[in-house]
Amino acid sequence: MTSPSQPLAVVENLDVSLRSSGKPVLEDVSLSLARGEILGLVGESGSGKTTLGLAMLGHVRRGLSITAGRITFDGADLRTLPPARLRRLRGASMAYVPQDPATALNPLMKVGALLREVLTAHGRSKDEAQARVSEVLGEVGLPGSEELLSCFPHQLSGGQQQRFALAMAFACRPSLIVLDEPTTGLDVTTQRTVLDTVSNLCASYGVAAVYVSHDVAVVSGLAHRIAIMYAGRVIETGSTGEVFGRPMHPYTRGLLRAVPSPKVAGRLVAMEGVPPRPGARPQGCSFQPRCPVRIEACATVQPELLPTDDPDHLARCLLTQGTGSASTAAAFPRRGDLPGTTTRANGEALLAVRGLSARYGSTPVLEDIALAVRPNSCVAVVGESGSGKTTLARCITGLHTNWQGAIEYRDATLPAGVKTRGRDVLRSIQYVFQNPYASLNPRRTIGATIALPLLHFGGRRSWRELDAAVSDAMQSVALPFELAGRYPDQLSGGERQRVAIARALVVSPELLICDEVTSALDVSVQAATIELLRRLQQERDLAMLFITHNLALVRSIAQEVVVLQAGRIVESGSVEDVLERPRHAYTQRLVEHVPTLEPLLSS
Repeated sequence: MTSPSQPLAVVENLDVSLRSSGKPVLEDVSLSLARGEILGLVGESGSGKTTLGLAMLGHVRRGLSITAGRITFDGADLRTLPPARLRRLRGASMAYVPQDPATALNPLMKVGALLREVLTAHGRSKDEAQARVSEVLGEVGLPGSEELLSCFPHQLSGGQQQRFALAMAFACRPSLIVLDEPTTGLDVTTQRTVLDTVSNLCASYGVAAVYVSHDVAVVSGLAHRIAIMYAGRVIETGSTGEVFGRPMHPYTRGLLRAVPSPKVAGRLVAMEGVPPRPGARPQGCSFQPRCPVRIEACATVQPELLPTDDPDHLARCLLTQGTGSASTAAAFPRRGDLPGTTTRANGEALLAVRGLSARYGSTPVLEDIALAVRPNSCVAVVGESGSGKTTLARCITGLHTNWQGAIEYRDATLPAGVKTRGRDVLRSIQYVFQNPYASLNPRRTIGATIALPLLHFGGRRSWRELDAAVSDAMQSVALPFELAGRYPDQLSGGERQRVAIARALVVSPELLICDEVTSALDVSVQAATIELLRRLQQERDLAMLFITHNLALVRSIAQEVVVLQAGRIVESGSVEDVLERPRHAYTQRLVEHVPTLEPLLSS
């Protein structure tokens, strides 16, 4: 057993490689975690965050193997533990919260049975399990009603599913928990509940937590320490205030520049290029091909992770070791002005929704919805999970048919079902789904997935034309064309979402329905995607309905915003009016709960 002053979990010189080729995924990673401490792992998709988090539980995903290093938990070396003992630790003393709760919850079991099974599998009696179920549901902000416990996972909203996944992880009061993007699909209010729950439980029970996230603003308000990852290595680490307040590595500065501001509208600044994949990492510093302040030595020398002017603040950069951060201060430009974001678009509406009411069976979901989307404009729809945002999008695209009212497109009334709509309307209105895990065919390559809409709507094309169109679409969402021959399970969550966006854009739609399209993206790719959508909006007169829980993004993409609560519009207007002068108490609460990085940022 460890003493309170000793680290609970320690990773020393860890290497994780691909079994097939031996190419490194993680290289020379070392860190420690104390009881009650929250460590934020931050970096772009494919940087190795999830691989490191799982390795701390003694686990690697299919196709990977731990090739070097040591991983200890509570004094025990996880690499040498018998499998039976390791299984007993998982769930009871170590727990994991996955990124996508829809794939983590058994669709054939009611959620109450799933939660009780976690407890009984680790030795709790039925009575003890039932008592703990009510307690842990309260801790994650869910009612312990029999009605809710009798639901199947698909009957819950995304936010409810994620909170159940958290309840399952915390049920046995583990000592170490790894949270892999647990608030990715949550609205700001539910996100705040989850973050407060994680923070309170870690402090109350001395739980050590590894919080994997691409959302820098969220991590800044939760984690005690930060580890920035790039290309399988930790490139900067230290206290949250030090790393985000005085970033030493150019990559960290690039991430911070890409974070949207909830207070100021402006163009988001994305880093050029994409991170290198395992086996394709350059010699020397892995970031140097993208670094705007690189020097000649960066191409040949692999920098070590060394202290900067603060012994507890380490960076893996030749420019900052012993020189402070002045040399990287201008590595990335500040946000530019974003003209026109606070004014409404003029002209006739491309899409008009009037008096829309929708139901699931006999249950009302939307009531008397009215909105308009004009060419070259973006209307953002915000609200908590279960407020009806996705149902509204499904009605517009014809995927939900149980509704009354009118949906007009190009001054023509649309029929309810997608099968009754013309081919040109179907091409013109494209939908990017929230969950890329479920919206991509696992048996179809990425290239074939993106090419399919072209074949369906564009008729016969040569293979050369298809390849060129697929390559352009992938490049527009920062995906290398070499991924075209891979399958969805070979990509990270963020990469899958970018594929879904590319598939929608490839047929040049006039109206794009974006349902939480950036929720799985790291901040740099999110910035690039938002800037891409904003540019397309202007160049192609592209109209967008942008559903999001990230209110900070609304300022950078939308001109108007609609706030939904329990299926009704409670407030709407220009982005500036609604976000700066919210009148409804519900909107005021949403704005209040938006996470922000600005208090930590240096001037």
